[in-house]
Amino acid sequence: MTTEKSQAQGWTREQMAEQAAQDIPDGAYVNLGIGIPELVAKFVPEGREFIYHTENGLLGMGPTPEPGQEDPELINAGKKAVTAMPGASYFHHGDSFTMIRGGHIDVCVLGAMQISQTGDLANWSTGAPDAIPAVGGAMDLVAGVKTILVISQHTTKNGTAKLVKACSYPLTGKNVVSRIYTDLAIIDITPEGFRLHRLAPGVSFEEVAEKTDAPLLPPVKEA
Repeated sequence: MTTEKSQAQGWTREQMAEQAAQDIPDGAYVNLGIGIPELVAKFVPEGREFIYHTENGLLGMGPTPEPGQEDPELINAGKKAVTAMPGASYFHHGDSFTMIRGGHIDVCVLGAMQISQTGDLANWSTGAPDAIPAVGGAMDLVAGVKTILVISQHTTKNGTAKLVKACSYPLTGKNVVSRIYTDLAIIDITPEGFRLHRLAPGVSFEEVAEKTDAPLLPPVKEA
């Protein structure tokens, strides 16, 4: 018999992606990182249009194709099959990074290994001697994109906090993250540190605070 306490709490991966999609403005040029961030493409709110960009040279990326309809020459930066929307553009890899470095991409959604209370992001290596470097375009993205959103499980599989006072892993960028979407909550980076924006269903403030390795401020009360 399943008790209420043993039932799953919080948001699923898809629900985390949907929450992030709700905060992307209409008409934004958006780059999605590998992993959970890729799911954001499935959740474009009604009445809005996002123009998806991928580092390997496509603007106007569409959703994942149906099984059997994949084009081996149409992939995203993570080497996964995608589609192209009407009016999509293809261009050189170098031009793609010129868009990023030139500040022409509005929003980037990335995964994370650690996020500090000041918005530092570590998402490419643990720094261990046997770690495989996999920075990809992340350093360019956090330096050139206007708004950086992070989607991540709140803790690692063994329960270690990902939201910390200071990152112990090699940094991708300093003071770059604006908002974090986890399975437990949506949390803003503010000058005062982590501040709760919204709790996931079935999750308490105390639970989120306990699993955050830095002070967590309550939501700002509306006037």
